[in-house]
Amino acid sequence: MNELTKAQGESGTVLTAPDIEVDVRQTFGIDTDMKVPAFSKADERVPDLDETYVFDPDTTLAILAGFAFNRRVMVQGYHGTGKSTHIEQVAARLNWPCVRINLDAHISRIDLVGRDAIVLRDGLQVTEFREGLLPWTLQHPVALVFDEYDAGRPDVMFVIQRVLETEGKLTLLDQNRVIRPNPYFRLFATANTVGLGDTSGLYHGTQAINQGQMDRWNIVVGLNYLPEETEREIVGAKTKLGEKVVADMIRVAELSRQGFINGDISTVMSPRTVITWAQNTEIFGDVGFAFRLSFLNKCDESERMLVAEYYQRVFGEELPESVVGKA
Repeated sequence: MNELTKAQGESGTVLTAPDIEVDVRQTFGIDTDMKVPAFSKADERVPDLDETYVFDPDTTLAILAGFAFNRRVMVQGYHGTGKSTHIEQVAARLNWPCVRINLDAHISRIDLVGRDAIVLRDGLQVTEFREGLLPWTLQHPVALVFDEYDAGRPDVMFVIQRVLETEGKLTLLDQNRVIRPNPYFRLFATANTVGLGDTSGLYHGTQAINQGQMDRWNIVVGLNYLPEETEREIVGAKTKLGEKVVADMIRVAELSRQGFINGDISTVMSPRTVITWAQNTEIFGDVGFAFRLSFLNKCDESERMLVAEYYQRVFGEELPESVVGKA
C-alpha cells in the first residue's frame, strides 16, 4: 500500500489515501481472494453503514473492481432495485467518501463544472471562479456516483465524457487549467437502461447515450429484483412481523413487478416499498391499511382496482371499496 498521507479537514484529520486492505471474502461473504484498498477512518462523506444490507454477489464484485482497479462501473436495472444503495453500502464498508449527483433535467454543465461568482475580498467585490462538484471530486479520494445517468442532458454528458478515461483530465477552458484526477478518485453511474433510450416505454425522459461514451464504461452490471428468499431475509431483518406475513407481502410485490414489466401498471413495488409497508404494518397493526398508505395511494387512480386485486389474491381479503380509486 502507499504510505499514509494526511490532511487537515473541516472535521479534523482525514485520510487522503487508502491505508488498509479489506478481505472481500470476510467482509462481503463472496468466495474470492480479492483484496480491496480501504480507509481505516471514515469522514462525514462516507455513507452510513447498514448492517442488515444483503449484497448481490455479481454487482458487488463489479463495484469492488471499480474501487480496487479504478474501473468505471455502471449499474443498470429497474428502479427500486437498490442500485445506488449498493454502491453506497460497498463504499461504507471501505470507508470511502462518496458523493451522489442525480442527473435530472435541472443539472446543467455549469452546475458540474463551476461558475463565476461575485465575492467580497478586502471589502471589495471581485469575480471569483467557484468550482462545481466535478472538479472538486476529481481532485479528492472520492467515489462520484451519477444517478439516473441515462436522463442527463446532452451538454452535461459531454462534460462527463472527458473524465471517463481512467486517466481522464478535465480542462477548465475559462480558467486555463487542466485538472488531473486524484489517484483514488472513482466514478460510478446508475441507469434504468443501457444507453439505448426508452425502448420499453417504462422510463420516459431517458436518453440514448452516445455509444462512444458507453464504450468508455469499463464494466456494466445488471441489478434486478432480488430472489424472493433474499428479500424475505432483508424485510425480516428490519421488522418483527411473522414469516408468513412477510412472504405474502413479497408475493404482492412480485405481482406488481410483473404487472409493471407487462405494462399493466406504471408504479412498481420496490424492496424499499415492501420494507416501508412492513414497518407501517407494525405502526398501525393492520396489513391492509398499511398497504393503502405505503403503496396503493401512490398508484394512478385508473390502476388501483388492479393493484387492489393483487392484494386480494394473496391475502384473501378485499380492500374497502371506498378507498380503491381514491387518494
